[in-house]
Amino acid sequence: MFVLLLGTCFNVRAFAQNVSRELSATRSVGPIKVDGILNETAWKEALPATHFIESRPYVGKAESEVNKTVVYLLYDAYAIYVGGTCYEPSKDSISRELVGRDKLGINDFISVAFDLYNDKINGVGFFVTPYGEQYDAKYSNSGDEDGSWNAVWDSEAKVHQDGWSFEMRIPYSALRYSKQPVQNWGLQITRRRTKAGQQLVWNPINPEINGFLNQAGMWKGIQVTKAPVRLSFSPYIASYINHNGTVDANRTSSSLTGGMDVKYGISQSFTLDMTLVPDFGQVKSDNKVLNLSPFEVRYEENRSFFTEGTELFNKGDLFYSRRIGQQPIHYYAIQDPLREEDHVQDNEVIISNPTESKLVNATKVSGRLHKGLGIGVFNAITQPMYAIVENDRGEKRKILTDPLTNYNITVLDQTLKGNSSISFINTNVSRAGKDYDANVSSALLNLNNKHNTFNFFGNFSLSKLFYPDYTLSGYAHTIRLAKTSGRFLVNVTQDLQDQKYNKNDLGINNTNNYLDHNLGISYNWWKPTSWYNQLSINSNAAYSRRYLQNDFQRFQVYFFVSAQLKNLWGVGSYVSYNPEGHDYYESRNGSLFINTASVGLHGWVETNRAKKYNGNAYYWVYIDKLFKARRYEFGLAHQYRFSDKFSLSQGINYYPYFNEAGYYSNYSNPGSWRTMPVLLFSKRDRNTVENTFQAKYNFNKRSGISLRVRHYWSQVEHKAFFDLKENGLLEPTVVQDVEVRNQNQNFFNIDMAYSMQFAPGSFINIVWKEASTTYNDLISSSYFSNFKSTVSVPQINNLSVKILYYLDCLALKKRRKLN
Repeated sequence: MFVLLLGTCFNVRAFAQNVSRELSATRSVGPIKVDGILNETAWKEALPATHFIESRPYVGKAESEVNKTVVYLLYDAYAIYVGGTCYEPSKDSISRELVGRDKLGINDFISVAFDLYNDKINGVGFFVTPYGEQYDAKYSNSGDEDGSWNAVWDSEAKVHQDGWSFEMRIPYSALRYSKQPVQNWGLQITRRRTKAGQQLVWNPINPEINGFLNQAGMWKGIQVTKAPVRLSFSPYIASYINHNGTVDANRTSSSLTGGMDVKYGISQSFTLDMTLVPDFGQVKSDNKVLNLSPFEVRYEENRSFFTEGTELFNKGDLFYSRRIGQQPIHYYAIQDPLREEDHVQDNEVIISNPTESKLVNATKVSGRLHKGLGIGVFNAITQPMYAIVENDRGEKRKILTDPLTNYNITVLDQTLKGNSSISFINTNVSRAGKDYDANVSSALLNLNNKHNTFNFFGNFSLSKLFYPDYTLSGYAHTIRLAKTSGRFLVNVTQDLQDQKYNKNDLGINNTNNYLDHNLGISYNWWKPTSWYNQLSINSNAAYSRRYLQNDFQRFQVYFFVSAQLKNLWGVGSYVSYNPEGHDYYESRNGSLFINTASVGLHGWVETNRAKKYNGNAYYWVYIDKLFKARRYEFGLAHQYRFSDKFSLSQGINYYPYFNEAGYYSNYSNPGSWRTMPVLLFSKRDRNTVENTFQAKYNFNKRSGISLRVRHYWSQVEHKAFFDLKENGLLEPTVVQDVEVRNQNQNFFNIDMAYSMQFAPGSFINIVWKEASTTYNDLISSSYFSNFKSTVSVPQINNLSVKILYYLDCLALKKRRKLN
């Protein structure tokens, strides 16, 4: 989510208003009803934040009187209150759409960002749209806006002839701050006017200066005399009806589960988050693909506990949360007859073999001291998993596929002057029994000079795998020096990983044993002209060698240009060149495969998103010298909004690859399957189509229904086979009896959900999910006949109802006091 981070990466010429505004804090003198109408007496006591300044497209220009913005801030013993009016000449000037929580769509918005420790690095933001819908985010010195973070707060808005007004109530339970009796918080207020393509800020942002929070103003004199109790419970109950997609008598099953999330403010600065007996059955289905590469597919994390408030734990890129609850580590190994541990015998069949390890509980403790030291501790436990096997006598037994496992992360993050920081992170995976343990540590430096024009970043890591008989230690580092402010930007980076470095037990890392160097250069024009609002040119050169053997791997250079036009369309183009390179991964065993030279072309266009009908399209073209291979990628996505409540969208990606070279198999002699004398590659054609349809209807800001249908089809046809020689070249195979195994893979998913927020932080969710997978070696030229055969197979589906209720002890205490 990047809608607010204009100052993070916009590096254009400075303008005159390089000032820091201040707003005195006012304590509320009476109750405020959050209804979007500022008619309470208390608002008259607050000082207004006015005279907003454009941050795009005309940087530094004062807002016009007809579109002026007036915002007020108040606080009391329980919460922060933000209210105001965004003036417009008419209702038609307001861009609005019901999109649901944590989405902004094409909405105008007003947002308030607080730098609660005034360290100019870490902050939180709260957004409200003209329909009163909410979006919230966290900010850090990495320049990221983390929209996965969620807090429980209230908002309302009203549209009227003069524009729209709003009110927010942000309880202290949603904030973390220092213990000082009188505090000054960094403050930035941002307004977006979508139809005008305009964004305005209260404290001027100089886009020539790197950073967002470091250019905030200040809210002075907040007096939180006593830390309020921050304790909330979110118990849930969920019911499932499942159909396993077979015709068995036991094809339908049902289950009832319950659990609870707990959030406790240990102090004003630190919070404990815990999930007990978590349930993730309603999360969005993964976008699964046919993976022909030697690398693992990285899937998106959709489980809210692992996305919310994890910014500390993501430092150093050591945490890939999908490792927790992943496929058991011995899922396939139990079928290996040469496995030293227990395995499936010849007279046994597998009755069940769970594909995911079950999470027992997970806990996060995180916060920041008033002197800038951030501390985070994360811990999760998964239970032992077993496969059930049955022999020819009907006797069943269990085989351990995943031991009891503990995942732990510890983080220390000290902010420094000049928007700088120094951090340490350690991840540890401990497994019961004879399985190995893993430990990875990283020290990070993020240093800016006094004028915030140059940056040094360093990440130095050590990994250790503890086996019963030995320990495997590895080392890695990333060093980057960058010019970060101005129209001309440049960065030089070195990445190194030795051959033993491994962070894959709690992180994700596809390769090691490399030494890479990268040079990036960009130049930006942010002053609008007669035909564009913004224009950027970027170029990059990357050079890679193997670290241990010091062998050349690859060199790549590309040139990229992008622009926003005056009609608010976006356009871009990209060209790349890769000379001949050495690939040690495609062979799957470290053998050299020589990649011939290739060129790539890319272009994209995006229409004005404020229009009822909008869309985007792109293309990629790759031409490879080997086999005269051609790879094309085309994509089209479009949306039509029938009303503020109802919209449809569809996207299709089409990837036809011709004469692509790739790994096929390790050919083995009959009767000796462990002997692999010939490494086979194939010349192949591959066609992939990914088609996604989405519909949404929002009844109001608290309830709505959504539908997402995805069909993925990829087929591979092998045309010829080649032996990979020691010199890395391919020659026609000497094997006469290669079994041709074409591939035809389909994934079909339906996710349909109804969600209703019946109280702050409390939801009723009804979800229907359907999935089917087909895999065979039949090559088809008809998309529709293939689609028909995919949806005709038995579907795995489930219907679930989940009720989540949020209990805030502070709100209950306040309610009792008022009564």
